[in-house]
Amino acid sequence: MSAPTPKTQARLIRFPEVIKRTGKSRASIYAAMGKGGFPTTVKLGPKSVAFIEHEIDAWIEDLTAVRDGTA
Repeated sequence: MSAPTPKTQARLIRFPEVIKRTGKSRASIYAAMGKGGFPTTVKLGPKSVAFIEHEIDAWIEDLTAVRDGTA
């Protein structure tokens, strides 16, 4: 997975944005996380989580690489 450059800060994104970017449902995201096939969340509070944006971007890039046979 690619990491942000030193001059860029990691950005946290919430579930609605991840769902929009990936086309996956909340349930399928949790299922994939449980199997180790999706980036995990970071805890923001007792009932609040977010994802690290560059990890989601890298996951999408990995899917594209598999599709293109470059992985």
